[in-house]
Amino acid sequence: MGTPRSASYFVFFQLSEKYGSVFTLYFGAERVVVLHGYEAIKEALIDRADEFSARGKRPFGDKVTQRKGIVFSNGETWKQLRRFALTSLRNFGMGKKSIEERIQGEAQYLLEQIQDTKEQPFDPKFLLNCATGNVICSIVLGKHYDYNDKRFLAFMDLSNENIQIGNSPWGQRLKPNAMRGRQFISEEAKKHKATLDPTSPRDFIDSFYIKMDQEKHNDASVFTSENLVFSTSDLFVAGIETTSTTLRYGLLILQKYPEIEGRVQEEIDRVVGRSRRPCMADRGQMPYTDAVIHEIQRFISLVPLGLPHAVVKDTPFRQYVIPKGTTIHPHLTSVLHDSREFPNPTEFDPQHFLHEDGTFRKSEYFMPFLAGKRVCIGESLARMELFLFFTSILQNFKLKPLTDPKEIDITPLKSININIPRPYRLCLVPR
Repeated sequence: MGTPRSASYFVFFQLSEKYGSVFTLYFGAERVVVLHGYEAIKEALIDRADEFSARGKRPFGDKVTQRKGIVFSNGETWKQLRRFALTSLRNFGMGKKSIEERIQGEAQYLLEQIQDTKEQPFDPKFLLNCATGNVICSIVLGKHYDYNDKRFLAFMDLSNENIQIGNSPWGQRLKPNAMRGRQFISEEAKKHKATLDPTSPRDFIDSFYIKMDQEKHNDASVFTSENLVFSTSDLFVAGIETTSTTLRYGLLILQKYPEIEGRVQEEIDRVVGRSRRPCMADRGQMPYTDAVIHEIQRFISLVPLGLPHAVVKDTPFRQYVIPKGTTIHPHLTSVLHDSREFPNPTEFDPQHFLHEDGTFRKSEYFMPFLAGKRVCIGESLARMELFLFFTSILQNFKLKPLTDPKEIDITPLKSININIPRPYRLCLVPR
């Protein structure tokens, strides 16, 4: 049975057995504190969220982000940009029917692209990246790109390459790549500015320009052209690769367990049928499918250490005092793979999220989007995309692996920041 625990993080389980749920490590010259297990992470990030709300240091990442934008900034800059982004995302449909309809439309477009593969083997990575990329483009840039648009493809290639580089020892290559990605955003922003109607914002970039104009006499305003580009870049990174990688990993896992794929398709046929598109209202009637999607996220533990936090002041915690500014790494895999909450945590088992009577079982230990003040701002969007894309694909296609399911390896590639599935190709056969 494959396990998604990458070897580089398995050592944290061993260290916690020896040193407990809070321990210090050195990442190069930097001293960091690792939080291991649900209780320690909940106490820090939820119960004492304000004290642990700063963004910690990240090798290479700080050079790339310059501590600007939403994800890597701190203090008042972070608070204002995050609040503005959340409001804007909601205004443009996140969590509402309007964005659901956009995702359904993109799912339809994706199904047509899959149909064009004509049951031949292909790597789903490209199509899934384009699909999730277009959803975020609709919110941020107010447009949909064709999957063969050259500028869109170049941007998607950069995004994908950044994940690969960031997950390798060659992180210093991130900077020129990130600059090229920001160039794409800057060019789009200039087009927006030239056609802006302040009374009718079309998307996130328009809204940001309007906010900049409102604060043009405030010399200390965080709403600058630079933060516009960095914030938009953050939304793309958060909105494309994580969801796309989860979908891709999920399709690999379901190839290994065709009986689980079959049960999901039976539930889709019973609740949705074949003649209409799946919608979010269906999820409450589809506990098994919901459990499978949750189990995929739990099992793969996509970002094993989350993103680094830091304490905003000298902070007494358990039997220690953590000095102000110390980087904190919450070991999310230790929560998602907690054997008390999820028996046999390294096995893929949808029963982890089902009661004995087959109804869906919620768990406080399910925190793939992290928790507290820095929880992923796109969580509701990602959850909607995962459900609608998965159900749309499985409603229309049967997964056909190229090898014996028993031989499919679902352990991740050796990783530093993110658990990525091994490259694969498959056939998708119309049902």
